[in-house]
Amino acid sequence: MDRPPATFRLDAPASGQPAGILAAAEQAERRGMDRLVVAEMAHDPFLQLARAADRTSTIELATGVAVAFARTPMTLAYQAWGLHEASGGRAVIGLGSQVKPHIEKRFGMPWDRPAARMREYVHAVRAIWHSWQTGERLRFRGDFYTHTLMTPLFSPDPIPTGVPRILLAGVGPLMTRTAGAVADGFLSHPFTSVDYLTEQVLPGLTAARAQAEAEGAPWTRRPFEIVGNVLTATGRTEEELRANLAGVRERLAFYASTPAYRPVLAQHGWAELHEELHRLSLRGRWQQMAELIDDEVFAAFAVAGTVPEVAREIHRRYAGLADRISVSLGEEADPELALDVLAAVRDLG
Repeated sequence: MDRPPATFRLDAPASGQPAGILAAAEQAERRGMDRLVVAEMAHDPFLQLARAADRTSTIELATGVAVAFARTPMTLAYQAWGLHEASGGRAVIGLGSQVKPHIEKRFGMPWDRPAARMREYVHAVRAIWHSWQTGERLRFRGDFYTHTLMTPLFSPDPIPTGVPRILLAGVGPLMTRTAGAVADGFLSHPFTSVDYLTEQVLPGLTAARAQAEAEGAPWTRRPFEIVGNVLTATGRTEEELRANLAGVRERLAFYASTPAYRPVLAQHGWAELHEELHRLSLRGRWQQMAELIDDEVFAAFAVAGTVPEVAREIHRRYAGLADRISVSLGEEADPELALDVLAAVRDLG
């Protein structure tokens, strides 16, 4: 897999709030962003992106991420196809597994062997899309999913631009290898340091992609992309910067307290920090948790400063590692700051 040049494609984040999605989409397109990305939080990203499709014409529309295991492959296939068709072929489907408690206790869906399940999930979605695109009989049987019934009445029309791209998010080695093996790209988690990305993620990811290419997997005819997602604290004034620094520090503390992300801290020798933060999270000590994120930990996982300063640091860290860049701000930050940072990254060439 060829490494990317230093010029990045730019992925603009949007909250997915119904009241703001149309303005966010129009502004991102107007400012020259390449992709609008909506995460699955309190609202369905497919619905909000479908609304954005009617108010934009060129920008790609991506889920970043949609929770795969909250849906069957057939459900996801219909939602993604509908967005792709409505947008004239601009849909990009970013998927993530979420963690076991959310899948079982929030969505009421099964959870076991997530990497193996995700691999089969993507194969199943591709099989469904192939049936719709070609008219061939649907015959998919796996360990987790079976899809063998598709009649003309329920089969959407083919899409001239081809099927959507599928990107997978991951942190651990099994899921990141799965992304390389079956997806069109990899979505880096915001809680990922450059050291962890280069030493723990990229070797397995690129090896799995190389194997898929050697085996002639049909999806490898399209370039593979790596998306860097950077936690960013910035502001137009010192007061705004201080507030956004606090917001990103709180977000770092939340991620660092989550057991699934312990290996990322362990990469830097900070496994004990996770244990302490996890204990505090169980007691709801959120303010105390943020105070444990010192400047060294902050600098490993996030960038901070004025808009030009953070743009230069993002460019320095990810040049040669990522094809695309997105930024994640603190919860209370002005969303337009993300566009300012991405535009400044673009200006660096």
